[in-house]
Amino acid sequence: MAINKIDQQLIEIKKANRIGLMTHVVVGYPSLVETVELVKTMAESSVDFVELQIPFSDPLADGPTIMKACEESLASGTKVKDAFSIMKELSSEVSIPLLFMAYYNTVFRYGVERFCKDAQKAGASGVIVPDMPIDEEEQEHFYAFAKQNGLHTIQVISPASTEERLKKNANIANGFVYCTARQGTTGAKKELDPALVSYLKKVKEFISTPIAVGFGISKKEHIEALVGTADIAVIGSALIDVIKNTDNKQRMKAIKQFIHDLRIE
Repeated sequence: MAINKIDQQLIEIKKANRIGLMTHVVVGYPSLVETVELVKTMAESSVDFVELQIPFSDPLADGPTIMKACEESLASGTKVKDAFSIMKELSSEVSIPLLFMAYYNTVFRYGVERFCKDAQKAGASGVIVPDMPIDEEEQEHFYAFAKQNGLHTIQVISPASTEERLKKNANIANGFVYCTARQGTTGAKKELDPALVSYLKKVKEFISTPIAVGFGISKKEHIEALVGTADIAVIGSALIDVIKNTDNKQRMKAIKQFIHDLRIE
């Protein structure tokens, strides 16, 4: 099987001796057409990865910004099949790795094996399912089906993760692991938790896979603070705030500028 695009991108990031950037969109927010345009704009702005969130009515890990985006997307009629259609369209038009982010209820209702097959067919390189418990794999077979279809399953780790939990995640981690910068939900913050660096060092004691850090990352200074301790910075809510607060005629220009301002020279 060919090398996963996530692994290839991580190799390029390491060669360039820089920190990678992953951005986040909610499929169907502010519209399906604009979702496509947003991802293309992000790819053109040299973003390394984009996660496409399949909107869900009860997104447990998401703060008010992403929750509202999910609500608006669902209210406008976005369906799971729309997310697959958009993934298929985008994967043929952008070269960077694209990932699905979804909650397990969506995967389960769609059919676990079918979801993994269709995600791979649509061009996804990986899936982030934060509420899929490792301990239930014997019943669910999610990781097995993802592996069969060449998808990386991105494990989500929080400061509350015990050593036992870190070891379990280490056993199945591939691509990279997604470390939340704090406990709780997503959302842009002015300052990072002072304990973040020591927490990431602890994660590295158990997990050798590259580390992405999200939740509260919203400006260049935050990304600079992650250099040397993380491989990827994840920007979600801060970008959705830009989308929400910008007139649709200026939206792509504003997104480009925002991403440009995050770049470390």
